[in-house]
Order: sequence, then C-alpha cells, then structure tokens
Amino acid sequence: MALAVFMGTPDFAVPVLEALLGAHRVVGVYTRPDEAGGRGLAHIPSPVKVIAQREGLPLFQPRSLKGGEEVVRLRELAPEVAVVAAYGLLLPPEVLRVPSAGCLNVHPSLLPRHRGPSPIAGAILAGDEETGVSLILMDEGLDTGPLLAQERLPIGPQDTALSLGQKLSHLGARLLLEVLPRYLGGESRPSPQQGEPSYTRLIRKEEGEMDWHLPARSLWLRVRAFHPWPGAFTSFKGRRLRVLEAFPREVPPPLVPGRVRALGKGAGVETGEGVLELFTLQLEGRRPLPIEEFLRGQRDFIGAVLPS
Repeated sequence: MALAVFMGTPDFAVPVLEALLGAHRVVGVYTRPDEAGGRGLAHIPSPVKVIAQREGLPLFQPRSLKGGEEVVRLRELAPEVAVVAAYGLLLPPEVLRVPSAGCLNVHPSLLPRHRGPSPIAGAILAGDEETGVSLILMDEGLDTGPLLAQERLPIGPQDTALSLGQKLSHLGARLLLEVLPRYLGGESRPSPQQGEPSYTRLIRKEEGEMDWHLPARSLWLRVRAFHPWPGAFTSFKGRRLRVLEAFPREVPPPLVPGRVRALGKGAGVETGEGVLELFTLQLEGRRPLPIEEFLRGQRDFIGAVLPS
C-alpha cells in the first residue's frame, strides 16, 4: 500500500480518487479553490473536495503550486506517488520531483492525440470513432510524459461530453488500479508516446452559439461536444434556445441557413450543408421538451429563420 497524494477537481476525477482510496493510503488531496456560482454567488466546492471532506482527508486548495511554501508542504506529506486527474493547475518541476515514484496523470484521450485541457470534447469535435484513457508519467511538458498504459473506448453516435466523460473516468480508475501496483513494483516501465501529437484548448462559452452556415454534421458534433457546457444554443423570439439532441440529415439544396423546416411530425434547421434534425429543445426558463411537444407550444417555429 503506497502513500499517495491525489490532485483533481471535476466529476471526472472522482472515480479515480475513490479507486485510489480503496487500494492505497491517500495522505493528501489537492483540488482547485471553490468557485463562486449559483444564487448569491455562493462558493461551490469541487466534486473532489466533497469526497475528501466526506473521507476526512487532508485537503489543500492552493491557487498555484509555484513557490517554496507549497513544495515544502508537499514534501512534509512524503508521498511515494502523486496521481493527477483533471486537476486544472500546472505542476512545476519542483513539485514533479517530490514524490519518490513521480507523478502519474490519468488523461482521457489516446495520447499523443488530444493533449491539453479539453480532450473529451476534442475527440467528439474531431469526429473520432474512438478515444480512451492514457496513464502517463508526468514531465514538464503538456501531456508529453511517457506512457505506462492505454485503454481504448469506442465513441457512440449519441455520446456527449458528459456521457463519454463518465465512461472514461471509470475506465481510468480501473486502469490505474491495474497498472499502479506493477509500476511501483518495478514491473511496468514507461515508454515514449508514439505518433503525431494534436492539441486541444479551453472551450469558451460563446463557442456554443450555433452558426447555421456550418455543415449539419459539424453542428451535430458541437451539440454533443458542448453538452453539458457551454451547451449548443441559438435564439428564438429573443430568448435563448438550447439544442440538446439532434442528428444531421443529407438534404439537397437550395438551403437557407437557419431556416426551420418541417420533418414529418418534427422539425430541422437548414444549414450550410444538409439539415440538422432537432429532437430535444429547451427554451430559456422552460424545461427540456421533445420536438413534437415543443412545436405544439410554438406553432410559428416552422418557417422561422434562426440567427447565426
């Protein structure tokens, strides 16, 4: 049983932390500072913080790991290994050197593909048919460390960033439990990443706004990649309209990007190439509705031209 420090923040990191707790002694948990949100902008703890407090684990929330004070504190914990999963802060070289067995990162992509902060959304946006989890020994680069193990996972046509993230987090937890004992025992050695790297970037809120001049397939990928955040949205009657479920259809021109047309009992939006058939919509201030029910309440939706 190794002495381990865990570093993570969002829901993706929770199964990894729980797996680590079941097999090793966690001497400290690092997570991002609480974020202001909700009514009254109350401070909301990260999912990892909730687990750490529930288990009574030593909890640390520095705004940065740079500086001697954080390095000294980490040294006092004397971890044999650090496990990192979607932490959200860079680990400077002096931190990487503290654990005697190094820092391992559970990264939700098939590295070197989709390095960076948005690998799950990045795989969907790229139209990849599969993704996976990589367990790497961290170095000073951005997800450039040598590989200890990889596990592949197909991406289904209905997978969103939410559903895919849930699958990958549990896959990563299982992979960590399988590989960590072998690594600590000297039976598993890291090897350099192979292949052409690609990089993702942080997704901005405004990227969720639908540009109907794009092909329907590209918009469909955005609907899935941006669920639940920032969401895929347009506007109707001056109110934000979220597109929660959709599918691209091949339709010959002429097409007017943004124009809503009837599709049987449902509806779709004409795009720069094809039609995006709508299945579930949510008008601002209302609950999500299947398209047939939405149309019964919004009879002038058919024929409307949605803005890009």
